[in-house]
Amino acid sequence: MIQETKSKFIKVRCAECKNEQIIYSNVSTPVTCLVCKKELASPTGGKTKLAGRILEVLE
Repeated sequence: MIQETKSKFIKVRCAECKNEQIIYSNVSTPVTCLVCKKELASPTGGKTKLAGRILEVLE
């Protein structure tokens, strides 16, 4: 039996410049916005700490 992962890709919107970006739900390194360079997500050892707004969870 193959176990399904709980991690997914998510679409987030930067709070500063409103850029939409797709990131992995469990990041291992900090993720910055490609436009304004503000940090969107940071690792916490488990769940990701998001600074932007989640728009969509992608399957």
